[in-house]
Parts: sequence; structure tokens; C-alpha cells
Amino acid sequence: MHPVEALFVPLGRALRKRRPDEALSIANAPELTTGGRLTLTSPAFADGGIIPAKNCGALIGTSISPALEWSALPDGTVDLLLVFEDLDVPGPVPGLHTVVAFPPTGGVEEGAIRADDPRFRFLPLRLGVARYVGPRPLPGHGTHRYRFHLYALDAPVDLAALSSPAELPGALAGHVLASGTLLGTRTT
Repeated sequence: MHPVEALFVPLGRALRKRRPDEALSIANAPELTTGGRLTLTSPAFADGGIIPAKNCGALIGTSISPALEWSALPDGTVDLLLVFEDLDVPGPVPGLHTVVAFPPTGGVEEGAIRADDPRFRFLPLRLGVARYVGPRPLPGHGTHRYRFHLYALDAPVDLAALSSPAELPGALAGHVLASGTLLGTRTT
């Protein structure tokens, strides 16, 4: 454990029982409901497995996005949206780490999801951060579950037109053809 992390362990332990209501996950927004399913996988970790350190944030790794693969996209898919959230952040709602849209592909290689790659359009989140932000649980808080959500859309999503993540479900209403999730964990 990095010496800076050790300073936060008492706070993490004090907040250990504070977890958000998972029902407030973006995945549960009625606007994103669809019968179409995608299988989302990563060669870096199994569903429910530990996300490798290199794919994690500060003091653990270098926030290199993991490789992701998915099953065949439905006909009519013109855009993909990837949402990455922390289901166990000590707050009232799950914490969004990354929201990124990109043209349909069969997968993304490790490290591909970068702000300097014009294929990827990010929704700025906390403090205006618009890039892949890897897992970084509060030291001492226990195991965090991180969920990647992939949505196949029948229209491009204009993330630049949104002023906050709360507007995302409304922007996607009626455009979600299929979705899939992948869960990873990390403990500090």
C-alpha cells in the first residue's frame, strides 16, 4: 500500500457500511430498458473477477482501459455507448467513472479508450474529467464492484449537448437496441 493510501484507511473503515442504493444505477433507468442483449467480456478479467492493477486509477495503476469484446451487434446499430460505474462508492448513488460513445466495432483493445483518439467522445464527469478513469476504491472501504455497461444505439448520441450525466437516459430514450454488462471488483 502506498503511504498516501494509508492516510485514508481510517476514513474508508469509518464509511465501510455506507454504500449507494444499487437501484439508482444508470442501468436501471427506464429509458435504457431493452429486450436486446449483448454479451460483454474482457480478456483481462472474468465477469465478477478482479480488475488488473494496470487498468486501475492512481496509486494502483495507470488508468489504462481494459480490452473489451462483445457479441454481435444488432442490425441498425450506428453508435455504441460505454458507461463505467462504481456500485460501492460511499455516496448516495453509484459513481460514474467514464461515459464514452464511439462507432460500432467488435471490441476495443487495451488502452484504446483515450481522450486523444478521435473515435471516442466523452461525457465530462466530476471536475470536467473526460477520459477513462480506472477503479480507485477508498482505502479501507472494502471491496468495490465496478460495472461496465455497453449500449448499442440506433442513432448517434451527442454527449457534447448534455450538461450533466443526469440527462443521459433522456438522450438515449427510444434508441437502445441492446445492452450488456461486465462486472469487475477491486479491494484496497
